[in-house]
Amino acid sequence: MPYPLSPRWRRRLPVPVALAAATAVVLLVGPASAVTPQATAPAEADPIAGQQASVVEVLLDGTAELDALVATGVDLDHHVERTETGVVAQAVITPSEADRLTAAGFTLGEVLHRPADARDRVAEREATIAEHRSENREFAATAADPTAPDTSDVKIIRADYYTSGTGQVLSVEAKWAQGQTATNTLTVERDSGPGTAIGSGGTQTISRFVDAGVYLYHRGAAAVTSRPQYVRITSPTGDVAVVKVREWLPTPRTDPEGPGYQKDFVTSYQTPTELYARIQQLAAEFPKLAEVVELPYKTNGYRRHAQAVLGAANASRVAVDSLAWGHEGGNDVSVELADPGAGNAALGVTVTGNAIRVNLATDGAGAVTSTAAQVAAALNANAGTLVRAYTYRGSPGDGVVASAPRTQLTDDLSAPASVSRDPHPVYAIRIGKHRDGSKLGVLAYAQEHAREWVPPLVTIETAERLLRNYDHDGRTKQLLNDLDIWIAPSINPDGGHYSFYDFNSQRKNMTNHCPTTGAADFLGRDSWGVDNNRNYTEYSLFDGYSGASSSCTSGTYAGPSELSEPENRNLDWLASRPNIKFSMNLHSSGNYFMWSPGAYALPDRTSAPRPSLADESFFWGASSRILTAIKQHRNMAVTPARTGPISDVLYSAAGNSGDMLWYKYGIYAWNFEVGTSFQPEWDEAHAEAMEFSNGLVELMRVARDFESDKKRPTSTMNVAPSSSPGMVNVTFDVSEPASVFYTLDGAKPTYDSTLYGSAGIREGGETLTVPAGTEVHWFSVDAAGNVEKNYRPDGKGNNYRKGKAVLPRR
Repeated sequence: MPYPLSPRWRRRLPVPVALAAATAVVLLVGPASAVTPQATAPAEADPIAGQQASVVEVLLDGTAELDALVATGVDLDHHVERTETGVVAQAVITPSEADRLTAAGFTLGEVLHRPADARDRVAEREATIAEHRSENREFAATAADPTAPDTSDVKIIRADYYTSGTGQVLSVEAKWAQGQTATNTLTVERDSGPGTAIGSGGTQTISRFVDAGVYLYHRGAAAVTSRPQYVRITSPTGDVAVVKVREWLPTPRTDPEGPGYQKDFVTSYQTPTELYARIQQLAAEFPKLAEVVELPYKTNGYRRHAQAVLGAANASRVAVDSLAWGHEGGNDVSVELADPGAGNAALGVTVTGNAIRVNLATDGAGAVTSTAAQVAAALNANAGTLVRAYTYRGSPGDGVVASAPRTQLTDDLSAPASVSRDPHPVYAIRIGKHRDGSKLGVLAYAQEHAREWVPPLVTIETAERLLRNYDHDGRTKQLLNDLDIWIAPSINPDGGHYSFYDFNSQRKNMTNHCPTTGAADFLGRDSWGVDNNRNYTEYSLFDGYSGASSSCTSGTYAGPSELSEPENRNLDWLASRPNIKFSMNLHSSGNYFMWSPGAYALPDRTSAPRPSLADESFFWGASSRILTAIKQHRNMAVTPARTGPISDVLYSAAGNSGDMLWYKYGIYAWNFEVGTSFQPEWDEAHAEAMEFSNGLVELMRVARDFESDKKRPTSTMNVAPSSSPGMVNVTFDVSEPASVFYTLDGAKPTYDSTLYGSAGIREGGETLTVPAGTEVHWFSVDAAGNVEKNYRPDGKGNNYRKGKAVLPRR
């Protein structure tokens, strides 16, 4: 549910103690530098290596406190619940981060996912793979009641009934004129079906949704025992709104596919190496329908320099990095800090092969006197062909170092040799009978965030379905004959490998952009990387938008500049294919389904431009089709409250890929948030892969229908009474998602005429209040470019729509 049926502030656990007791790795990278409520976390903050992260609830008073939490850069799950008494967010944090969040005034709730859970997922995957090897197995907004007075201060914008699993739910959204300043809940009265009285079906309350200090609307959902036909809200001032309930995602057919349709091809979680091998296998098996394309930019690689930090206190710590990558000899380098055991010894460094010995200086009494700064300088001067040394986190290094036994530098990477340590190519499989750019293109991509293991399975399952059903399923054949489909199962292979083999919590790529005065040393290794879904070009951190961080250890680090990362340049290259008009970015978790705008600027919540009413209607209509297909698998519904623009239903995410695709390239770009966990148990992961593959295939059907759409829209003008003397209210209805251009001065309408707009966030068309008798000229054009009545909107055509704004006779 997007918000619970009743408040549920869970019991509060001693989180730091619970986390400290955990022993393995889990879901998100939790940057310790991002736990104070400020826009940029301090670079000098000290990530504590070796601590494992858990998914923990953060209990917030409201959206303002959620914004403060996001601004810290702490690594957040995509799961946000708004209740009548506050907001429940989920963060993945270590014990030290839990302490910092608590010290900063945040309240922690239940520990939802511990390191042992992630370890269990990996063990489950390995057991499944072993089992299969042994078997030799291959692998639109509800319109208000037209008779209601136009002066009511409350407006119901959505009233949706749906089933999910075995439950029945009514979700209601409404706007109240006093919502910005008054904190009242609104009461929704329901009937119990056709012909029954409003109130007979009971009541429910809906609460204010305030984001970045701006009131958006009231919303809430409740379980019901029967499908209501109408709902009514009476505002605290006595004004009334009544609307008819509509069905959200009608219960689909059990088996929508044709006879013999094949599906269910994924059997376990897959690493990026395995994902790429799978698409190579498919392309080899179906050479006439598919090919694998290596994208132009290799990643920086699953590799690190070998490192160590010597010393106990910050001022006496020395950080040492190998110049060679760990796998290329850096892991063979060792450093010893030796106490000579005699007085008046001089500081010296000897190098024997890859073994470095630092003989520390002493005073007359034999006490060590070498400081960290002196040791670092001596290492650079005498062992600079093997290592670079620096004082810890920008410390002046004026503390005396302690002797240390021979310490082997290490890159601390544990993937098997089958995982390449070199800069890694990123691959996509291109599917279609005509792969020359002549057909409309559809793009699907996954694993921008490394720890999200289910979304890549959705892409592989979908590729298998498309290719294996081509010969015998007519609808699949239509897709491959008429579309040019690109599927990139892992945009971020380095982070993906790191998440599987080293740190399940990894969100970002593996590139270390931290300076040596910051967290570039060995103890910061689990906090490095760029959030690949914050490094794009449109409405980014660098443009002043909210929801990304400039701290190199933050979970939402945007990188040093837009498109600084090869992973992001690869997606930009894919999106620039001129025939691509539709895309799906697959993430987890939270069961959201979203599109642009995805970012806003604070403090006034200045949003990236909203889509036109026609485009918004197209997003909603296509989404309904896609979400119904998802629901076909096991009757689980993505809720209406979790469907819509990213910044409306989740939070601001500056520099995300969907915004780049929509604003830069004009691609209808959606975002799945699959399931309720990053690494669920396999049975749940499998079910999620099946249902969201249904949705991804349906997106391709939406694209094909768009391309073959030759039907012209039709439109009508509605005139209703106005509360203003001598005026009437005008609205337009269209037969499908379409733009309406109109004039009120008798001129011919063209594309330069006024575009009929939205009444507001998540609402339908605006209401135009005009003098009675106004001559209105208009035409409509759908998303595919079909113009009503084949009108030429260049000022030369005459067959546009005409009408006078007068009340209909009764």
